[in-house]
Amino acid sequence: MAPLVDEPMADTRDMYMAHRALRREFRLLPDLIWSVAPGDIGRAEVVGAHAVLLCRILHTHHEGEDLLLWPKLVERGGAEAAAIVPTMEAQHHAIDTVHTEVTGLLERWRSTALGGEELAGAFERLATVLVEHMALEEKEILPLTERHLTAVEWHELGEHGMATVPKKDLPLVFGMAMYEGDPEVIKAVLATAPLPVRLLVPVLGRRRYAAHAKNVHGTATPPRVGV
Repeated sequence: MAPLVDEPMADTRDMYMAHRALRREFRLLPDLIWSVAPGDIGRAEVVGAHAVLLCRILHTHHEGEDLLLWPKLVERGGAEAAAIVPTMEAQHHAIDTVHTEVTGLLERWRSTALGGEELAGAFERLATVLVEHMALEEKEILPLTERHLTAVEWHELGEHGMATVPKKDLPLVFGMAMYEGDPEVIKAVLATAPLPVRLLVPVLGRRRYAAHAKNVHGTATPPRVGV
């Protein structure tokens, strides 16, 4: 069923912000793995926990699109959606294949700090297919979404992504996205949240990501490679 015409439509600017964070962190990850000396289990645990968090975010992000975005676009978007959604689905499948390879290698490396070359190579392949997918999604899918999904439906997609993140990690995940985020977009994302959340989350998010980045990247201000 098409959305009612008098309903506010989706504002997809938050997706660009999320994509910038994913581009940055997945592009930086192979070098982080390369930098861990064989057998340095302590450092492998730090980088490995970061990698696990990124993989969890990515999986849930794409799961939400599979469940809540593609079907609505196919139903409402006509020939435009019919032409592009199958490509999006095929790219998700390709990403899932590499994602499965990565997660299969990650836990062993995290606990032994051995096999880093193979894992770094797998993450390089994952970053390549992911960046290609996100670029096409921004070019083709997000404009369609703004025409065919309501703001409420778009918000449901974000809620799906947040539902699987442990509450203790929510400020970190938000801070990760905020690091290269537009202040106006951040404000819009929090607009419907209770006042304490609107006030506290930006502060806590920035602090949590700065501390996390210092621990993982060796600096509170890692390279801004999200564009």
